[in-house]
Amino acid sequence: MFGGPGLEQPPSAEEIREAEILASATVKNAVTTCLVLYLTPFALDFVRKLI
Repeated sequence: MFGGPGLEQPPSAEEIREAEILASATVKNAVTTCLVLYLTPFALDFVRKLI
């Protein structure tokens, strides 16, 4: 009823594994980005004090 073309079959085990790998990489990239954005002001302040 709500399925479109190509959604008649459940995803294969390989497709599920690929989606899990992609999701894991996305979460790791998001955490890394947050950490870098959090530490940037401290790094800039440290560099300004050195100059």
